[in-house]
Amino acid sequence: MLKEPFVHTITQLRAEMFSVRVRDDAATIDDVFPDWGVLDRLGIVIDEPLGGLGASHLIQIAISRFYDASPRRRAELSVYPDIYAFHVGRGWGSHAAFDFWPARREVILTDDPCDLLDAINDRGITRLVVPDRQEAPFNYRPKEVDTALDRICTAFAYHPSGRTTASDVSISGTDRRTEINPDNVMRPMRLVQPRRLAKPLKESDAAYIEWMKARAGDLGPDDIAYAEARRKALRTDGLATETYRRIGVDEALKRLASRG
Repeated sequence: MLKEPFVHTITQLRAEMFSVRVRDDAATIDDVFPDWGVLDRLGIVIDEPLGGLGASHLIQIAISRFYDASPRRRAELSVYPDIYAFHVGRGWGSHAAFDFWPARREVILTDDPCDLLDAINDRGITRLVVPDRQEAPFNYRPKEVDTALDRICTAFAYHPSGRTTASDVSISGTDRRTEINPDNVMRPMRLVQPRRLAKPLKESDAAYIEWMKARAGDLGPDDIAYAEARRKALRTDGLATETYRRIGVDEALKRLASRG
């Protein structure tokens, strides 16, 4: 366990903490999320307990890109990253430790794919990460698909285990700080006690503590144990490697209607 469990991602994450390979060639996070601008937003779809852990490095390099796009965000603004987690059917365990905060950035939805696409469009998502499920074409509400196709410029398929079949992107952590947030997601109950911190982080916010308590019922002990075993399988010398597959936006939208 690292000694810094409560650190704002503003200071925690940097591009150089990750090693990227695209089609087995050395690459950078710019190759994963090219042309990231100040208005870009990441959205990840989650449909099983702690499923977003399988894309933890995608989430974290998106956070790094968010802050690098506007240096003011690391300085006088001190804002949380524009990232959104879409929980399908019910809550699948809070991922707020990644700075999906305030609570409106973890969106708890019904099983209706229309509600999911509406939520993605409402939040202006430009980079979309979806579970690697079977495609299931679906009749969405009029113009919602066109709206998404017009705006979303990057899409990935991920597996909750962290290893995706037919992957073409691999991201490895090179700094142990890249495992702080996954560890905190897997240990939600240690985050629910009021704390006095040197800096005004979310962990000292009463609203955050209440949110974590509200989401505690999403998970059972077996869910957490399974997530921990999966994470352990990804790690070598304490650092994880995850794989993903780049897909077209139209393909990503077809996967929104498929679960499990």
